[in-house]
Amino acid sequence: MKQNNMHLINKIFNDETIRTVWDKEEEKYYISVVDIVGVVSESNNPRNYWKVLKHRLKKEGNESVTNCNQLKLKSSDGKYYNTDVVDIEGMFRIIESIPSKNAEPIKQWLAKLGSERINEVFDPSIATQRAIDIYRAKGYDEKWIAKRLKGILDRKELTDVWQENGIIKGKEFAILTNDIYKEWAGMTAKQYKQFKGLRKESLRDNMSDIEIALADIGELTTRELARKHKPIGLEANRKVAQAGGQVAKNTRKDIEKRLQESVVTKKNALRYQYIDESKQIEQ
Repeated sequence: MKQNNMHLINKIFNDETIRTVWDKEEEKYYISVVDIVGVVSESNNPRNYWKVLKHRLKKEGNESVTNCNQLKLKSSDGKYYNTDVVDIEGMFRIIESIPSKNAEPIKQWLAKLGSERINEVFDPSIATQRAIDIYRAKGYDEKWIAKRLKGILDRKELTDVWQENGIIKGKEFAILTNDIYKEWAGMTAKQYKQFKGLRKESLRDNMSDIEIALADIGELTTRELARKHKPIGLEANRKVAQAGGQVAKNTRKDIEKRLQESVVTKKNALRYQYIDESKQIEQ
């Protein structure tokens, strides 16, 4: 099944058609403000409703919502027009600003999520159980879930070592992770996700057993090399990350030589295929 928008959004809005577009560079979904306003407010003129609401929010100092991006979205006449869009956070902030019975279920849901996250701060095991329940609902078996949770802990150990070695910025973590992936997979993590046809989904959740094993080898080797040699700063840690990725690359070569096929695959756990809206717009 092909999917060109975020199906979760339509479920939130009881299967109403909400136009969404995926930004590959930012790895973000953007949602049509007019569509959100139309469904929640039930206004006969959602464009005018949004114009008035936007003015009020701006007057209140809510610049994060009122400074919307504009992207080309398909209209009812089949043509593409520049349309106000917001990301998911902005979408919920707009919903919270609309006094309507249609907004109440979503506001209650957001309040419930907020309460759950606070409870997880006091008892982190709740968050772990929530993750297990979500994976079960997605169809993953117990052994896979146990391995996935261990993988998360292993990853945390690696980032802890990087922090000890002077890596503190999130962007630098991404650079080092990409160095490992580029060595053994020939792609950055972002390129790997695109290769598999993923968007917001986790790359690891969509890897084969061999792909996961290679990713683990790269990261675990990097961790132990970093512990032993204690490189300080980004450039020194990049060399260690590349060395860890090289170990995984050698393992991959050995496996592929015996299997006579590539172990890096486009296969994923999705039951649908995304449509590239940017190609539709160009056409």
